[in-house]
Order: sequence, then C-alpha cells, then structure tokens
Amino acid sequence: MSPRTLYRRIAMAEVITWALLLSGMFLKYVTETTDLGVRVFGLIHGVVFIGFCLITVFIWVNQQWSTREGLLGLASAVPPFLTVWYERRMEHAGRLEGGWRLGHGGDAPTTTAERIVAWMIARPGPAVALGLIAVAGLTSLALIIGPPVGRGG
Repeated sequence: MSPRTLYRRIAMAEVITWALLLSGMFLKYVTETTDLGVRVFGLIHGVVFIGFCLITVFIWVNQQWSTREGLLGLASAVPPFLTVWYERRMEHAGRLEGGWRLGHGGDAPTTTAERIVAWMIARPGPAVALGLIAVAGLTSLALIIGPPVGRGG
C-alpha cells in the first residue's frame, strides 16, 4: 500500500466516523432520544482520530513534509470532515507521490524518526501490531482522562 493510499483511507475513515458521531450528537442533543450514538460513535471516532494522527506522523516523516505541512495534517483531524480535504490538497501538491522513501532500496534514514519509520516499513506485521498497541494505549488514556468537554450532559 502506498503512502497516498494509506493516507486516503485513514482520512476517509476519519470523515466517516465524524459523520457517525455528529449523527449521534443530533440524536442526543436535538431529538433528545438517546445518547447511545455519542457513546458508541464517540469511541469509534476517538480510535480512528488517534490512528489518523499516528499515520499522519508516519507519512510526515516518510514524505519529508515540512513542519507546517505535518502540523496542518494533524490539525485537519479536529474540525469535522477536513481530513479528506487535506489529503487531497497534499496529493495535488505532489506531497503523497511515490512509494515508501525509507523502504527497501530507498533512502537511508538519518534521524531517529526516520530510523523508526524505516524499521516499521521493513517489518509491516510488527509495525501494525505496534500501531494497534499505541492506539489502544492512547485510547485508554483518553478514556481515563474523560471527554474533552467535561463529564455529564
């Protein structure tokens, strides 16, 4: 899977989970029928949000994005539906072109971040497992901290 395909898929997943969460919020706050949608879709969206952020950093390093591009990529996950717009913007700018720069036969990693990304590209199975562990750990931490706007409501 190319960097472009990976980023497109996670950006779309983030948009879909935003739509589901907003639907749940409509049911909870407008129709006042149930909060189940917020509880279920909020958790799903949180997991995908964390995954999007981790993949953004991974691609930021591989594609040698500028600090501005990487931070905008991370920020695009906050407003609803912006991740797909940002992914398409980066694609049109040619910032998602090519394969894995740090993969086999590619550039030699020179920074710690590049060495980590190169290791992960060379070992996709353990890399996916590590990514899932990171998402689970960060999700658990977010659940312990609590909702972003406080408790109750």
